[in-house]
Order: sequence, then C-alpha cells, then structure tokens
Amino acid sequence: MISEFREFILRGNLLDLAVAVVIGTAFGAVVTSLVENLITPIVGAIFGEPDFGGLSFAINDSTFGYGNFLNALITFLSVATAVFFFVVKPANELMARFGPKEEEDSRECPHCVSEIPVRATRCAFCTSEVGLGNA
Repeated sequence: MISEFREFILRGNLLDLAVAVVIGTAFGAVVTSLVENLITPIVGAIFGEPDFGGLSFAINDSTFGYGNFLNALITFLSVATAVFFFVVKPANELMARFGPKEEEDSRECPHCVSEIPVRATRCAFCTSEVGLGNA
C-alpha cells in the first residue's frame, strides 16, 4: 500500500496540479492587491466612494447589501481580465507559434460535397471512390 501511495504522490499530474494551485494562489494575491490598491481607488475617484461594502437598502426590516456584491463583481472582473491578458492570451500565442500543427482531418467529397475523413478512399455518403489524398 505504501508503494502505491508513493506512486500516487509522485505521479506527474499531481505535481503539476500542486504547482498550479500554489502559482494560482500567489497570482490571486497579486490580483487582489491590484484591485484593492489601484482599481478600487480609481473607482472611488470616479464614483466618490472607494469601497461599496456599506451600500445597502432595506425593505420590511430586510437589509440588502448590494455593495458587497459590487465589490465581489469588480474583483471577479479584474481577476478574469488579468487571467485573460496575462495567462490565456500569451499561452494561445505560444501554442500558435510553437505548438503542434493541426492537420486537416476532413475533406470534401468531389461527387456529393460531403465532409469525409482525409484518409478515406470511399465516401460514406455516396459510396463513390475518392482515392487517398484527392480533394
């Protein structure tokens, strides 16, 4: 059982996940700091209130704290924007530049204009022989 546990712990996916969690936590702290120290003061300068946590309204002794929701929404949008521009876009650029090239996996049958696999020698729709590599 101990050898199985050791194999589980040393599995590559688990280590990758652990690194991702640590990096994600650190990145979250950076983005939270960005929101609290830069974006929130800018919003406060524009709207006159840097923290919306105190905003609320009451109906029949029920208090609706919509200010906390606005704070969470601004934080979420900031995190999503930062992740998109600093993680997703660069990763997509790297994959487009250095990643594996996608091969065309289908082609058009010259007889019935249906999509057929590139390696097919006969069309599955009209049963015509199309030859290997003919488009």
